[in-house]
Amino acid sequence: MTSLPKWRVPKVTPMIVVGAVALGVVGAGGYWLGANRSNGAAQGGQRQVLYWYDPMRPDVHFNRPGRSPFMAMDLVPRYADEGQGEAGVRIDPGVAQNLGVRLATVERSTIARSVLAAGVITFNERNIAIVQARAGGFVERTHGRAVGDVVDAGAPIVDIRVPEWAAAQAEYLALRSAGGDLAQAARRRLAMLGMPSSLIERVEREGTPRPVFTVVAPISGAITALDIRQGMTVMPGAPIATINGLSPVWLVASLPQADAALARHGASVIATLPAYAGETFSGRIESVLPSANAATRSIEVRIALANPQGRLRPGMTAEALLNEQAQPALVIPSEAVIRTGTRSIVIVVQDDASYAPVEVGLGRQQGDQIEISTGLTEGQRVVASGQFLIDSEANLSGVVARLNASRGGEEAGTVGSLHETTGRITAINGQVLTIAHGPVASLNWPSMTMNFRLARPELGRALAVGNSVAFRFRESDGAYVIEDIRPTGRTP
Repeated sequence: MTSLPKWRVPKVTPMIVVGAVALGVVGAGGYWLGANRSNGAAQGGQRQVLYWYDPMRPDVHFNRPGRSPFMAMDLVPRYADEGQGEAGVRIDPGVAQNLGVRLATVERSTIARSVLAAGVITFNERNIAIVQARAGGFVERTHGRAVGDVVDAGAPIVDIRVPEWAAAQAEYLALRSAGGDLAQAARRRLAMLGMPSSLIERVEREGTPRPVFTVVAPISGAITALDIRQGMTVMPGAPIATINGLSPVWLVASLPQADAALARHGASVIATLPAYAGETFSGRIESVLPSANAATRSIEVRIALANPQGRLRPGMTAEALLNEQAQPALVIPSEAVIRTGTRSIVIVVQDDASYAPVEVGLGRQQGDQIEISTGLTEGQRVVASGQFLIDSEANLSGVVARLNASRGGEEAGTVGSLHETTGRITAINGQVLTIAHGPVASLNWPSMTMNFRLARPELGRALAVGNSVAFRFRESDGAYVIEDIRPTGRTP
């Protein structure tokens, strides 16, 4: 009978078994010890969490941890003891140049607010004459006057026959030869009847009564009202004409109530008119009306403009430039200010060459410069152009890490260097893999889901959706390219 051969068991087997058991015990003990130490450190040094945020949308805050509704990635806590400097954005100089970033320095200069107000030329109501009849009579002649005529001072307007004056003048001439108190009383009676001294002197000089009286213009100007016609009967005190002076004229301009401080009595004004392109007219603020327009909430000012040649005609439109007295102030280009509606922001270059937003208070504006009342100091540098691109990059903090070599070389990594992590494939579209990966220490990235492109087609032959993989990738032309990838058989 043939006996089966006996397998010989090596004597070393018990030693291997014992060693494996010992390694397992040591590993379990080490894991237990490490876990307890980690828990103890966490319990002994708890950090206060202010809020959680999505690194791709840092402006949106959450009250509890979880998954981001935007990028399907884990939310990251913001701790109370984190420095404010972390809010800054560091951008490589080459990238800043590509973004068109232009800097400006906060300087101390003189600035004066100015405003351009629209207005209308009107008659100067302080230079107006009302011509009235001194006595009742009849209109014999109007000298061809009409409304709108421009007359000089002393020009005749109308001739009026006054019968009452004829009798009084004859009585005075009769008593004048006798002299004495009666003659003086008769002369005083002529003045009381309304005769001007020039007419009384003419009667004395010619020795005959002058019942027709010529009414003349007391000032030079335009006739704006003429209430008399030839043949009319006039009563004592009846209005005959209204004459408005033509120099100076008023420019009545409207100012927004926010610029009411510029309206000061006696302030110099430069006026321009569409009718005289290229010419300017100097004037001064004569008065500021005490009340604002209830409909437009604007302030009206009266500006006196000299008009010796009568070129400034009432009814013409004009613009008045009002300047404030220049005062020293901190100024920056007005284009550097980002106005959000509730506050004003300026992007400031910090000492470590990073960019950080600073809230500022604004003052007066002159041309392309604006006054900074609070928030900045002289000598600081601010972003004058490209700040909106920096702001958008700051809101994509996950992209900021790849735009620059933040915090020095190896910590943030540089464009083109390899980075390692593990993850799980969630989708495959040709040579593009969607991977839910773990943290990337070299880029300061938390866990997130994003797309990667394979450097070579053969790298994806053995891959399938759901595989857990370890891979190395680099940045190239704005995309992330996998240079090496292998399945790990475990969930990251």
